[in-house]
Amino acid sequence: MLFTEGDPIADTRTPDGPIESRWEQRRFTARLVNPANRRRLTVAVVGTGLAGGSAAATLGELGYNVLSFCYQDSPRRAHSIAAQGGINAAKNYAGDGDSVHRLFHDTIKGGDFRARESNVHRLAEVSTQIIDQCVAQGVPFAREYGGLLDTRSFGGAQVSRTFYARGQTGQQLLLGAYQALARQIHAGSVRSYPRTEMLDLVVSDGRARGVVVRDLVTGEITTHLADAVVLATGGYGNVFHLSTNAKGCNTTAIWRAHRRGALFANPCYTQIHPTCIPVSGTHQSKLTLMSESLRNDGRVWVPVQAGDERVPGDIPEDERDYYLERLYPSFGNLVPRDIASRAAKAVCDSGRGVGPGGLGVYLDFADAIGRLGRDVVAARYGNLFDMYQRITDENPYEVPMRIYPAVHYTMGGLWVDYDLRSTIPGLFVIGEANFSDHGANRLGASALMQGLADGYFVLPAVIGDYLADGPFGPVDADEVAEAEDDVRAGIAALLAVDGDRTAESFHRELGRVMWDLCGMERSEEGLRKALELIPALREEFWRRIKVTGAGSEFNQALEKAGRVADFFELAELMCLDALHREESCGGHFRVESQTSDGDARRDDDRFSYVAAWEFAGVGSPPVLHHEELVFDSVRPSVRSYK
Repeated sequence: MLFTEGDPIADTRTPDGPIESRWEQRRFTARLVNPANRRRLTVAVVGTGLAGGSAAATLGELGYNVLSFCYQDSPRRAHSIAAQGGINAAKNYAGDGDSVHRLFHDTIKGGDFRARESNVHRLAEVSTQIIDQCVAQGVPFAREYGGLLDTRSFGGAQVSRTFYARGQTGQQLLLGAYQALARQIHAGSVRSYPRTEMLDLVVSDGRARGVVVRDLVTGEITTHLADAVVLATGGYGNVFHLSTNAKGCNTTAIWRAHRRGALFANPCYTQIHPTCIPVSGTHQSKLTLMSESLRNDGRVWVPVQAGDERVPGDIPEDERDYYLERLYPSFGNLVPRDIASRAAKAVCDSGRGVGPGGLGVYLDFADAIGRLGRDVVAARYGNLFDMYQRITDENPYEVPMRIYPAVHYTMGGLWVDYDLRSTIPGLFVIGEANFSDHGANRLGASALMQGLADGYFVLPAVIGDYLADGPFGPVDADEVAEAEDDVRAGIAALLAVDGDRTAESFHRELGRVMWDLCGMERSEEGLRKALELIPALREEFWRRIKVTGAGSEFNQALEKAGRVADFFELAELMCLDALHREESCGGHFRVESQTSDGDARRDDDRFSYVAAWEFAGVGSPPVLHHEELVFDSVRPSVRSYK
């Protein structure tokens, strides 16, 4: 038996009434904590990216005692800093017909009707406030000649709603959140713990009451207690080994919370980004993203004839296939990421790919440079062009970029309700660490929107409803000791193996299995094979892992081994989730469920639900809970961008 069926999820705390008024209604009905009582309450926030940094800063500003944890040497080095292209908001500054409802509709459709309507509408509503907040902080968004904020388009939309700061939008937004956080650290309302990794969740009397952490410099294991815990630790795309994520990105925080009882929702929903610099060899440990914004002016093409190895400048126009413009004339090069990725794979599989191994397509700016001039193109994308040239030693002003799909973002994560509460009382999950807003596929420029919406506006408005019952009294010392002992035992087990293989070698092998069998295309045969290979590889890991050094010191080999151990368990659940979902939707593409044109075929009658998994122990079948999706405002339809 691969899994067992559990009770359906009945309560998502979604307010009643028209969808347009639900968020305002929830804000009004949520209980408040008066300022004097906030000083007696402590909130632990794990992660300092856009979601975690903005949440910690805002909660500190409100007067709570905040503990802020990150494994980097500074909060400002969170992976959000790597985001390039922009952030969506329904401001309609371009006057092209955008609105809150259109952003809501585009996001629901982009997620292939696999997201909760109420959460998505709230995201669209709050988006307009985010831009004002960030401008007030001094974020240097691009502006038009007259001084007004500029916007550009991203995939899955026919309006220009993406605000940007050249190709450094994530960096600028994170610095804005960091300066707000630094102000609260200086004021004493936030205590910052850098180089500190969460390794377990303290659950006392059924509530999340703190975190067990390891000091990555000294190796010391300590516990920090709180009245509520907020996880903002990002996604788990590095389960594939090669991804656009920073090397340190991992699943440990949310996976350890999952083991303590938090349901894990839709783990198989993985976003493959179509605009990545292709793999160049087995030496690589990560991949580099080229922003989706480049598809505003770059045209994607491959040679018409298979095996055409001429340099791109020698291939005439009538022998080029601008396949996205041909297949999807309404959206062209700005189709959503999942569709563009599968289209690139299809042309490469047909033998028309370019570059080493035929695993690449061209992203060509010759038309844009001819139409706009090199200076305008450089002003829009110059830092991205410079990055590409440094990595590939090719000048994209003179020759087309070569791109290929790669793992980028994970839409799955810990299950949360409308108030961002997990199934463990007192444990809130925000940003990419939760599952809530994107369904089966995230539209470009919506990750930054969700992170800041959750951190600046949603969490601070709803966490008080939970904390109004606090403070929650002392935590049983035995429960703290048990959690710490579990962490120490896990570290000791890794050190005791003393085998002959590194964690990196296991990670690379796991990633190959995941990419081949649970990547852009999944099949029943492949997923069943993966569910045989992964447990066997995990068993070998616990026989042969070699961790040098000790636990009571700076030890990056130990950090890596612990994260890879969690990736093994997560990978198995991802493949099981992909196997049970016998449909194609968004980034989850089952070869058995496709149209005659090769597009995804959903099965709304059988799978219009969130799959939320309960941990039952390593080697034991997990328990599947369903949250049925109800669509009152947007009618599910065939997802077409043609």
